[in-house]
Amino acid sequence: MGEHRWTRSSLRHLSAELKSMGHAASRMTVSRLLRKQDYSLKANVKRLCGPAHPDRERQFEYIEAQKQAYVEAGLPVISVDTKKKELIGDFYNSGRSWLIEPQPVNVHDFRQDALGRAVPYGIYDLIHKLGYVYVGNSAETGQFAVDAIAMWWESEGRAGFGGADRLLILADAGGGNGYQPRLWKQQLQEQLADRLGLEVTVCHYPTGASKWNPIEHRLFGPISINWAGKPLCSFETMLAYIRGTTTQSGLKVKASLLDRHYDKGVKVSDQQMKALELERHEVCPNWNYTIRPRSMSYAPI
Repeated sequence: MGEHRWTRSSLRHLSAELKSMGHAASRMTVSRLLRKQDYSLKANVKRLCGPAHPDRERQFEYIEAQKQAYVEAGLPVISVDTKKKELIGDFYNSGRSWLIEPQPVNVHDFRQDALGRAVPYGIYDLIHKLGYVYVGNSAETGQFAVDAIAMWWESEGRAGFGGADRLLILADAGGGNGYQPRLWKQQLQEQLADRLGLEVTVCHYPTGASKWNPIEHRLFGPISINWAGKPLCSFETMLAYIRGTTTQSGLKVKASLLDRHYDKGVKVSDQQMKALELERHEVCPNWNYTIRPRSMSYAPI
């Protein structure tokens, strides 16, 4: 393996190298010859996922079975996740839009220049094919995620599903609603199970498989396309772009601001975890579990 293996072979370098070997060729000639050989400028492609988790396929099959069972029973199934956090202000937003003149934005994305940082938490209703986004302005925590789901259930879910008492949540393996954070499970117990009387089943997608979560391509993708190339100058602007997102398949999206402060690093003790009415499933128990309402003696005051 020679040193040339680690040298960037630009057209200029290749032309100079050929000239040193007695073959004079301009950059344009080198470019034409390369294209004849099917060479072109290419970026890296993210395709290598690394070694798959041994239970990956088993979990996908289990999620599909759970989802099918809930759909056939007419029970609510939602896909949830936090979209990429966005700085609010005159900041560059990737993509292009039709304009006579490009809109000027800040040269640097300094957080101190922002009006705030938006944390969009999405909920996609698989039954009715509707999207809901609750935009927070604080931290991404398990409490924030559950507050958004609780708000959705009280304003939309309960009426949309005829007062159903069971809910299936499809979530990623990481983040505030991941399978490891204790606060996520504790808040599901207190806010959804105990306060709203819901039996909540959660199925997490395997680590590194977040792109298979339906919300990614059915809700977040269309939202990103709708505001492509347009700076999110205010929270109201961001909410308007989210609400204006539609697709040919009939997607409709509602959005609202969740203006609350959430502390990071909130600890949930072993004793609090033992008090949860949490049952892990036999299949991939770390990724699949059900939380049921507790007796009144355990209900939060």
